Amino acid sequence: MNIVTESHLKGQPIGDKARKRPVRMVRWFIVVGLLLSLLVGGLVWFNYFRGKMIAQFFANNKPPPTSVSVADAKSEVIPNLLTAVGDLAAVHQVNVTSDLNGRITEIMFTAGSTVKEGTPLVQLFDGPEQADLASFKAQATMAQLSLERAKQLASRQFGPQATVDQAQSAFDQANAGIAKTQAIISQKQVRAPFDGELGVRRVEVGQYLTAGTQIVSLTDLSRLFANFTVTEKDSGALKVGQIVRIGVDAYPGRKFEGKITTIEPQIATDTRNIRVQATIDNPERILKPGMFATTTVVLPDKPAVITIPETAVDYTLYGDSVYLLTEKKADDGKTSLTAVRTFVQTGNRIDGRAEILKGLKPGDRVVAVGQLKLQSGAAVTVSADPAPVIPAKPPRY
Repeated sequence: MNIVTESHLKGQPIGDKARKRPVRMVRWFIVVGLLLSLLVGGLVWFNYFRGKMIAQFFANNKPPPTSVSVADAKSEVIPNLLTAVGDLAAVHQVNVTSDLNGRITEIMFTAGSTVKEGTPLVQLFDGPEQADLASFKAQATMAQLSLERAKQLASRQFGPQATVDQAQSAFDQANAGIAKTQAIISQKQVRAPFDGELGVRRVEVGQYLTAGTQIVSLTDLSRLFANFTVTEKDSGALKVGQIVRIGVDAYPGRKFEGKITTIEPQIATDTRNIRVQATIDNPERILKPGMFATTTVVLPDKPAVITIPETAVDYTLYGDSVYLLTEKKADDGKTSLTAVRTFVQTGNRIDGRAEILKGLKPGDRVVAVGQLKLQSGAAVTVSADPAPVIPAKPPRY
């Protein structure tokens, strides 16, 4: 094999590759890296500049003060009330029945009417008793004549004393029969045991009435009992004669007043409650036995406490709070008002006002209307509109 060589050929051998391309690749990566660095740096600087400008904008553009209604915390004596639930019962209420069996011959009342004590209601058949009464009266008349004759003979010594005694006994037996028969006849006529209002009639003429069967209900609505229970802890504050206010669903917003007349001397062992009974006059006859009643016992007043309008309290799961107004002076000497959320401890709520046990002092000003627009530390201005007016005679429960 012959190897041919040419001296005029220059350059690399055919099998060798060029070395300049890797250098160009490195330069390209460097350029791209610099561009990416500039881009990322620009984005970081832009975000920093934007955040700084936004903060500066909000720092120099504060929202205007919020207009709110303001109320003062007051020290006052509030009513001391004990609320419970119960029901109403009639002082006199009965289901009118008959003492004897018999057939109804006459119904002498109208359902739903008002009757007086002793008014006849139902008449049972009393024919045999009327006949017995006539027989006993005849026997009494005969026995009286025999007695007078025996006494005359005995006074003249013409008859023995034994005859007088026998005649007297016969006369007494006849009178006893009259009294017994009259009592049976009286039982055959059912009368109203007291004044009251009749209910629905439950019998008919001709019906055979057995003893104890209900004829009609009779209720005295002039006075009612209000029965309710209180806990063992509250029983020590109750006394006979205390005023009780009653509210019923049938007449919302209206209150009926009575007095405690009975306090059960024993406490129930299963519930640890004590039963209380109040008596209420019902001249209008609008309260009915069986009504559900909300009762409020008026207890002696407590010492003065701090109160604010109930609308000023914000009730949340995290606690009760109010927005307390504080004065803040600016660098230029001007005074501004700031609402600061302040947590308080509340007590009873009476007549539209809330009792504050801790967190405020008399004279503090709180936001009464407009809390929903506020955050703690927000600037506020006092609105010309007054706080909500509490009713002169708010409902009591």
